[in-house]
Amino acid sequence: MALTLAGLELAHPILNGSGTYDAIAARRAFGDALLTAFPFSAFVSKTITLEPRDGNPPPRLFETAAGMINSIGLPNKGLEGYLAHDLPELARLPVPLITNAMGATASEIAALVEAIDAREEIDAIELNVSCPNVKTGLDIGADPRELEAVVGRVRPLTAKPLIVKLTPNASDVPAAASAAEAAGADAVSLINTLRAYAPHPRHAARPWLGGGTGGLSGPAVRAVALAQVRAVAARVAIPIVGMGGVQTGRHAADLLESGATAVAVGTESFRDPAAGTRIQHELHDLFAKSGNIARAIRDV
Repeated sequence: MALTLAGLELAHPILNGSGTYDAIAARRAFGDALLTAFPFSAFVSKTITLEPRDGNPPPRLFETAAGMINSIGLPNKGLEGYLAHDLPELARLPVPLITNAMGATASEIAALVEAIDAREEIDAIELNVSCPNVKTGLDIGADPRELEAVVGRVRPLTAKPLIVKLTPNASDVPAAASAAEAAGADAVSLINTLRAYAPHPRHAARPWLGGGTGGLSGPAVRAVALAQVRAVAARVAIPIVGMGGVQTGRHAADLLESGATAVAVGTESFRDPAAGTRIQHELHDLFAKSGNIARAIRDV
């Protein structure tokens, strides 16, 4: 099941979705056993920004019939805090480290990319241009021309693999993927959460979430993920990290067969911290039974 993703050598196709697995907290909970049985073939950090962020006011979560709406708002220590406090811990993980970064402007994104490029502990960069809880991110990712300009601005600043995480909340996602590819992205990842609203259970005219709206994830978005991955795969030649509602090896296989090179697990890890390992094993069993899935993985 080993593969190459945008130059990264991975033992298997299962990654984590940014912000859905706290590896530092997991290490505190499970000790060094986590390092010998890490559930993912690469680790994608939660989003970092130039300055620290507190995130959105609570409540931040709302459970739906087939998923979850989150309005976390990208709380993080900022670039300096990440490099000083989180990076030394994440660098001990036994897999490649992909740092997810987001800025409100092209200049902010460029500053983040330059700082990340200087750290040899970091193997790749994922640009978050798609978070539905932060307006500037959505604007950049939803406009193919603006996205191409931003990626073109930062591409010369790093030799590390550059992955662009696309927003599903756009009129033409394949066009955005094509723009990222044209500007030099080494891969794209999709889908991020779908913009959603949760009414207050006792005051229907008011939102439940402190941020007003949030992002829907989980099984409810799986069909959308399959459609968008399939459409993007028909448009670009660069690798795709597919995600959205993955709970089983069969779900991962569906994304691979739709054109993804690798698969990220997100919301399922909140329910089952070992979901990455379980899904990897289930996918392996499917490999053993059928050559179709093996042929679906593109080693790019």
